[in-house]
Amino acid sequence: MTKKNMSKKKNRVIHSLIIVSVCVFTVNVQGQKKSFEAYKQKISGTDLTISMKPIPGGRFSMGSPSSEKGRSTDEGPLHEVEIAPFWMAELEITWDLYQLFMSRDIDNIKAGTSKGKEVSLDIDAVSGATTPYVEMSFGMGTDGYPAICMTQYAASKFCEWLSAKTGNFYRLPTEAEWEYACRAGTQTIYSFGDNVGQLGDYAWYSKNSQNKYQKVGQKKPNPWGLHDMHGNVAEWTLDAYDPDLYNERSGNRTQNPFIKPMKTYPRVVRGGSWKDSAEKLRNASRGYSEKRWKVRDPQIPKSKWWHTDAQFVGFRIVRPYDTPSQKEQKIYWKKKHTN
Repeated sequence: MTKKNMSKKKNRVIHSLIIVSVCVFTVNVQGQKKSFEAYKQKISGTDLTISMKPIPGGRFSMGSPSSEKGRSTDEGPLHEVEIAPFWMAELEITWDLYQLFMSRDIDNIKAGTSKGKEVSLDIDAVSGATTPYVEMSFGMGTDGYPAICMTQYAASKFCEWLSAKTGNFYRLPTEAEWEYACRAGTQTIYSFGDNVGQLGDYAWYSKNSQNKYQKVGQKKPNPWGLHDMHGNVAEWTLDAYDPDLYNERSGNRTQNPFIKPMKTYPRVVRGGSWKDSAEKLRNASRGYSEKRWKVRDPQIPKSKWWHTDAQFVGFRIVRPYDTPSQKEQKIYWKKKHTN
Protein backbone atom coordinates (compact mmCIF):
# COMPACT_ATOMS: atom_id res chain seq x y z
CA MET A 1 0.00 0.00 0.00
CA THR A 2 1.38 3.41 -0.96
CA LYS A 3 1.85 6.23 1.54
CA LYS A 4 -0.89 8.18 -0.27
CA ASN A 5 -3.38 5.31 0.01
CA MET A 6 -2.48 4.81 3.68
CA SER A 7 -3.25 8.49 4.26
CA LYS A 8 -6.65 8.17 2.56
CA LYS A 9 -7.48 5.08 4.63
CA LYS A 10 -6.44 6.87 7.81
CA ASN A 11 -8.73 9.81 6.97
CA ARG A 12 -11.66 7.47 6.40
CA VAL A 13 -11.05 5.82 9.77
CA ILE A 14 -10.89 9.19 11.53
CA HIS A 15 -14.19 10.27 9.99
CA SER A 16 -15.82 6.99 11.04
CA LEU A 17 -14.60 7.36 14.61
CA ILE A 18 -15.99 10.88 14.84
CA ILE A 19 -19.42 9.82 13.64
CA VAL A 20 -19.63 6.69 15.79
CA SER A 21 -18.49 8.46 18.96
CA VAL A 22 -21.27 11.01 18.58
CA CYS A 23 -24.05 8.82 17.20
CA VAL A 24 -24.20 6.58 20.27
CA PHE A 25 -24.20 9.55 22.66
CA THR A 26 -27.44 9.96 24.63
CA VAL A 27 -28.31 12.67 27.16
CA ASN A 28 -31.28 14.53 28.57
CA VAL A 29 -31.77 17.99 27.03
CA GLN A 30 -34.64 20.10 28.37
CA GLY A 31 -36.21 16.94 29.79
CA GLN A 32 -36.06 15.10 26.45
CA LYS A 33 -33.86 12.05 26.00
CA LYS A 34 -31.91 12.41 22.75
CA SER A 35 -29.98 9.78 20.88
CA PHE A 36 -27.72 11.35 18.25
CA GLU A 37 -28.37 9.15 15.24
CA ALA A 38 -30.03 9.33 11.84
CA TYR A 39 -33.83 9.44 11.89
CA LYS A 40 -36.85 10.20 9.74
CA GLN A 41 -39.08 13.05 10.87
CA LYS A 42 -42.72 12.04 10.49
CA ILE A 43 -45.34 14.67 9.68
CA SER A 44 -48.76 13.81 11.06
CA GLY A 45 -51.54 13.76 8.49
CA THR A 46 -49.25 12.65 5.66
CA ASP A 47 -47.00 9.76 4.70
CA LEU A 48 -44.13 12.13 3.91
CA THR A 49 -41.01 12.11 6.08
CA ILE A 50 -37.77 14.11 6.22
CA SER A 51 -34.56 12.09 6.52
CA MET A 52 -32.16 13.73 8.99
CA LYS A 53 -28.46 12.91 9.21
CA PRO A 54 -26.29 13.50 12.32
CA ILE A 55 -23.46 15.98 11.76
CA PRO A 56 -20.76 15.58 14.45
CA GLY A 57 -19.43 18.70 16.10
CA GLY A 58 -15.85 19.72 15.40
CA ARG A 59 -13.46 22.31 14.00
CA PHE A 60 -12.58 23.13 10.41
CA SER A 61 -10.87 25.73 8.25
CA MET A 62 -13.59 27.84 6.65
CA GLY A 63 -12.98 29.47 3.28
CA SER A 64 -10.44 28.66 0.58
CA PRO A 65 -6.70 29.14 0.06
CA SER A 66 -5.59 31.86 -2.37
CA SER A 67 -4.27 29.14 -4.69
CA GLU A 68 -7.68 27.50 -5.22
CA LYS A 69 -8.89 27.70 -8.82
CA GLY A 70 -12.08 29.72 -9.23
CA ARG A 71 -11.73 31.34 -5.82
CA SER A 72 -13.30 34.72 -5.01
CA THR A 73 -11.75 37.21 -2.61
CA ASP A 74 -14.69 36.91 -0.18
CA GLU A 75 -13.60 33.32 0.58
CA GLY A 76 -10.47 34.33 2.43
CA PRO A 77 -8.49 34.26 4.46
CA LEU A 78 -8.90 30.75 5.81
CA HIS A 79 -9.95 30.83 9.45
CA GLU A 80 -10.77 28.26 12.13
CA VAL A 81 -14.40 27.69 13.09
CA GLU A 82 -15.83 25.39 15.75
CA ILE A 83 -19.29 23.92 15.19
CA ALA A 84 -21.63 22.23 17.68
CA PRO A 85 -23.35 18.97 16.62
CA PHE A 86 -26.62 19.10 14.69
CA TRP A 87 -28.78 17.11 12.33
CA MET A 88 -29.15 18.16 8.70
CA ALA A 89 -31.72 17.08 6.13
CA GLU A 90 -30.31 14.48 3.76
CA LEU A 91 -32.16 16.15 0.88
CA GLU A 92 -33.29 19.58 -0.18
CA ILE A 93 -36.88 20.40 0.81
CA THR A 94 -39.19 19.34 -2.02
CA TRP A 95 -42.40 20.84 -3.35
CA ASP A 96 -44.28 17.89 -1.80
CA LEU A 97 -43.23 19.13 1.63
CA TYR A 98 -43.36 22.86 0.96
CA GLN A 99 -46.93 22.65 -0.35
CA LEU A 100 -48.01 21.26 3.03
CA PHE A 101 -46.82 24.53 4.56
CA MET A 102 -48.51 26.58 1.83
CA SER A 103 -51.89 24.84 2.07
CA ARG A 104 -51.95 24.31 5.87
CA ASP A 105 -54.56 21.56 5.41
CA ILE A 106 -52.95 19.24 7.96
CA ASP A 107 -52.33 21.79 10.72
CA ASN A 108 -55.00 20.40 13.06
CA ILE A 109 -54.05 16.73 12.69
CA LYS A 110 -52.32 15.89 15.95
CA ALA A 111 -48.99 14.08 16.19
CA GLY A 112 -49.99 12.20 19.34
CA THR A 113 -47.30 10.64 21.53
CA SER A 114 -44.68 10.97 18.78
CA LYS A 115 -44.55 14.77 19.07
CA GLY A 116 -41.29 16.20 20.40
CA LYS A 117 -40.89 18.47 23.41
CA GLU A 118 -38.34 20.98 22.15
CA VAL A 119 -40.92 23.50 20.97
CA SER A 120 -44.06 24.84 22.60
CA LEU A 121 -45.81 26.80 19.88
CA ASP A 122 -49.39 27.09 18.63
CA ILE A 123 -49.29 26.24 14.94
CA ASP A 124 -52.07 28.78 14.28
CA ALA A 125 -49.64 31.52 15.35
CA VAL A 126 -47.26 30.74 12.47
CA SER A 127 -47.68 33.00 9.44
CA GLY A 128 -48.56 31.28 6.18
CA ALA A 129 -47.15 31.98 2.73
CA THR A 130 -49.28 33.86 0.24
CA THR A 131 -50.30 32.13 -2.98
CA PRO A 132 -47.88 33.11 -5.76
CA TYR A 133 -49.31 34.82 -8.82
CA VAL A 134 -47.45 32.42 -11.15
CA GLU A 135 -46.76 28.69 -10.98
CA MET A 136 -43.45 28.68 -9.13
CA SER A 137 -41.99 25.43 -10.46
CA PHE A 138 -42.01 27.03 -13.93
CA GLY A 139 -42.79 23.65 -15.46
CA MET A 140 -39.64 21.98 -14.11
CA GLY A 141 -41.54 19.50 -11.93
CA THR A 142 -42.99 19.24 -8.42
CA ASP A 143 -43.24 15.74 -6.91
CA GLY A 144 -39.76 14.88 -5.66
CA TYR A 145 -38.27 18.09 -7.05
CA PRO A 146 -36.77 20.86 -4.88
CA ALA A 147 -39.01 23.77 -3.91
CA ILE A 148 -37.68 27.07 -5.26
CA CYS A 149 -38.21 30.83 -5.37
CA MET A 150 -39.09 31.28 -1.70
CA THR A 151 -37.45 34.12 0.23
CA GLN A 152 -35.21 33.42 3.19
CA TYR A 153 -38.05 34.67 5.38
CA ALA A 154 -40.43 32.13 3.82
CA ALA A 155 -37.93 29.30 4.28
CA SER A 156 -37.55 30.25 7.95
CA LYS A 157 -41.33 30.29 8.38
CA PHE A 158 -41.47 26.78 6.93
CA CYS A 159 -39.02 25.79 9.67
CA GLU A 160 -41.19 27.45 12.32
CA TRP A 161 -44.30 25.69 10.97
CA LEU A 162 -42.53 22.32 10.91
CA SER A 163 -41.30 22.90 14.46
CA ALA A 164 -44.83 23.66 15.70
CA LYS A 165 -46.14 20.64 13.83
CA THR A 166 -43.56 18.13 15.10
CA GLY A 167 -42.43 19.54 18.43
CA ASN A 168 -38.78 19.39 17.34
CA PHE A 169 -36.84 22.61 16.72
CA TYR A 170 -35.90 23.16 13.08
CA ARG A 171 -34.26 26.12 11.37
CA LEU A 172 -32.06 27.03 8.42
CA PRO A 173 -28.34 26.28 8.77
CA THR A 174 -25.88 29.07 9.44
CA GLU A 175 -23.37 29.70 6.68
CA ALA A 176 -20.63 28.07 8.77
CA GLU A 177 -22.76 25.01 9.53
CA TRP A 178 -23.55 24.66 5.84
CA GLU A 179 -19.91 24.70 4.73
CA TYR A 180 -18.89 22.38 7.58
CA ALA A 181 -21.57 19.84 6.60
CA CYS A 182 -20.75 20.16 2.91
CA ARG A 183 -17.04 19.51 3.50
CA ALA A 184 -17.85 16.52 5.71
CA GLY A 185 -14.37 16.37 7.20
CA THR A 186 -12.52 17.26 4.00
CA GLN A 187 -10.42 20.31 3.06
CA THR A 188 -10.56 19.74 -0.69
CA ILE A 189 -12.21 21.88 -3.37
CA TYR A 190 -15.29 19.64 -3.39
CA SER A 191 -16.48 17.17 -0.77
CA PHE A 192 -15.31 14.30 -3.00
CA GLY A 193 -11.86 15.75 -3.74
CA ASP A 194 -10.20 18.17 -6.16
CA ASN A 195 -11.00 16.44 -9.45
CA VAL A 196 -13.65 18.53 -11.23
CA GLY A 197 -14.03 15.67 -13.70
CA GLN A 198 -16.00 13.79 -11.01
CA LEU A 199 -18.44 16.63 -10.37
CA GLY A 200 -21.13 15.14 -12.60
CA ASP A 201 -21.32 12.11 -10.31
CA TYR A 202 -22.27 14.33 -7.36
CA ALA A 203 -24.03 17.37 -8.79
CA TRP A 204 -26.50 18.83 -11.26
CA TYR A 205 -24.95 21.94 -12.79
CA SER A 206 -24.71 23.81 -16.09
CA LYS A 207 -23.01 20.96 -17.96
CA ASN A 208 -25.52 18.18 -17.17
CA SER A 209 -28.76 19.70 -15.82
CA GLN A 210 -30.50 20.21 -19.19
CA ASN A 211 -31.20 23.77 -18.04
CA LYS A 212 -33.53 22.80 -15.17
CA TYR A 213 -33.45 21.44 -11.66
CA GLN A 214 -33.70 17.68 -11.15
CA LYS A 215 -35.28 15.33 -8.61
CA VAL A 216 -33.44 15.35 -5.30
CA GLY A 217 -31.17 12.52 -4.17
CA GLN A 218 -30.20 11.12 -7.57
CA LYS A 219 -26.50 11.97 -7.33
CA LYS A 220 -23.90 10.47 -4.99
CA PRO A 221 -23.91 11.82 -1.40
CA ASN A 222 -20.98 13.46 0.37
CA PRO A 223 -19.07 11.50 3.07
CA TRP A 224 -21.72 12.35 5.68
CA GLY A 225 -24.63 11.10 3.57
CA LEU A 226 -25.94 14.45 2.29
CA HIS A 227 -27.14 14.63 -1.32
CA ASP A 228 -27.07 17.66 -3.63
CA MET A 229 -24.86 19.82 -1.43
CA HIS A 230 -23.17 20.68 -4.71
CA GLY A 231 -25.62 22.03 -7.29
CA ASN A 232 -29.26 21.32 -8.14
CA VAL A 233 -30.50 24.38 -6.20
CA ALA A 234 -28.50 26.89 -4.20
CA GLU A 235 -29.53 26.78 -0.54
CA TRP A 236 -30.50 29.50 1.92
CA THR A 237 -28.52 29.99 5.10
CA LEU A 238 -29.43 32.21 8.05
CA ASP A 239 -26.63 34.72 7.59
CA ALA A 240 -26.32 38.18 6.15
CA TYR A 241 -23.65 38.38 3.45
CA ASP A 242 -20.52 40.38 4.26
CA PRO A 243 -17.65 40.19 1.74
CA ASP A 244 -15.12 41.30 4.37
CA LEU A 245 -16.29 38.99 7.16
CA TYR A 246 -13.45 36.47 6.92
CA ASN A 247 -10.85 39.21 7.35
CA GLU A 248 -12.43 40.09 10.70
CA ARG A 249 -12.21 36.46 11.87
CA SER A 250 -8.60 35.93 10.74
CA GLY A 251 -6.26 34.65 13.46
CA ASN A 252 -9.10 33.66 15.80
CA ARG A 253 -11.17 30.56 16.38
CA THR A 254 -14.86 31.40 16.05
CA GLN A 255 -17.52 29.27 17.72
CA ASN A 256 -20.87 28.72 15.99
CA PRO A 257 -20.89 32.05 14.13
CA PHE A 258 -24.15 33.58 12.92
CA ILE A 259 -24.36 37.01 11.28
CA LYS A 260 -27.92 38.18 11.89
CA PRO A 261 -29.36 40.08 8.90
CA MET A 262 -30.29 43.69 9.62
CA LYS A 263 -31.70 44.36 6.14
CA THR A 264 -33.30 42.30 3.38
CA TYR A 265 -30.29 42.19 1.03
CA PRO A 266 -27.83 40.58 0.70
CA ARG A 267 -28.22 37.21 2.46
CA VAL A 268 -26.11 34.11 1.93
CA VAL A 269 -26.96 31.18 -0.31
CA ARG A 270 -24.59 28.23 -0.72
CA GLY A 271 -23.83 25.27 -2.97
CA GLY A 272 -24.46 26.64 -6.45
CA SER A 273 -27.28 25.46 -8.70
CA TRP A 274 -28.34 23.71 -11.89
CA LYS A 275 -27.48 26.83 -13.91
CA ASP A 276 -24.02 27.45 -12.44
CA SER A 277 -20.51 26.58 -13.60
CA ALA A 278 -18.32 24.17 -11.63
CA GLU A 279 -16.51 27.01 -9.80
CA LYS A 280 -19.76 28.10 -8.14
CA LEU A 281 -20.29 24.60 -6.70
CA ARG A 282 -17.06 24.52 -4.67
CA ASN A 283 -17.28 23.96 -0.90
CA ALA A 284 -16.17 27.52 -0.14
CA SER A 285 -18.09 29.42 -2.84
CA ARG A 286 -20.42 32.11 -1.44
CA GLY A 287 -23.56 33.43 -3.11
CA TYR A 288 -25.99 36.10 -1.98
CA SER A 289 -29.48 37.44 -2.63
CA GLU A 290 -30.14 40.53 -4.72
CA LYS A 291 -33.06 42.87 -5.44
CA ARG A 292 -33.18 41.67 -9.05
CA TRP A 293 -34.51 38.34 -7.77
CA LYS A 294 -37.91 40.12 -7.61
CA VAL A 295 -37.84 41.91 -10.99
CA ARG A 296 -41.01 40.21 -12.29
CA ASP A 297 -42.96 40.62 -9.05
CA PRO A 298 -45.79 43.06 -9.92
CA GLN A 299 -46.90 43.58 -6.31
CA ILE A 300 -46.43 46.85 -4.43
CA PRO A 301 -44.78 46.40 -2.04
CA LYS A 302 -42.85 43.38 -3.34
CA SER A 303 -43.76 40.02 -1.79
CA LYS A 304 -41.88 39.01 1.34
CA TRP A 305 -42.61 35.37 0.48
CA TRP A 306 -41.38 34.93 -3.09
CA HIS A 307 -38.33 35.66 -5.25
CA THR A 308 -39.97 35.13 -8.64
CA ASP A 309 -36.67 35.47 -10.52
CA ALA A 310 -34.67 33.11 -8.27
CA GLN A 311 -35.62 29.85 -9.94
CA PHE A 312 -32.34 28.37 -8.72
CA VAL A 313 -32.74 28.88 -4.94
CA GLY A 314 -34.18 26.44 -2.40
CA PHE A 315 -33.19 25.21 1.06
CA ARG A 316 -32.65 22.35 3.48
CA ILE A 317 -33.18 22.32 7.24
CA VAL A 318 -31.17 21.58 10.36
CA ARG A 319 -31.97 20.66 13.96
CA PRO A 320 -29.32 21.60 16.54
CA TYR A 321 -28.47 18.95 19.11
CA ASP A 322 -28.69 21.51 21.91
CA THR A 323 -32.15 23.06 21.76
CA PRO A 324 -32.13 26.86 22.14
CA SER A 325 -34.46 28.73 24.48
CA GLN A 326 -37.88 29.84 23.24
CA LYS A 327 -36.56 33.40 22.95
CA GLU A 328 -33.62 32.27 20.82
CA GLN A 329 -35.89 30.12 18.66
CA LYS A 330 -37.82 33.21 17.57
CA ILE A 331 -34.60 34.91 16.49
CA TYR A 332 -33.79 32.02 14.16
CA TRP A 333 -37.35 32.01 12.78
CA LYS A 334 -37.17 35.75 12.13
CA LYS A 335 -39.90 37.07 14.39
CA LYS A 336 -40.02 40.24 12.28
CA HIS A 337 -39.20 40.49 8.57
CA THR A 338 -36.65 43.22 7.93
CA ASN A 339 -37.08 45.27 4.76
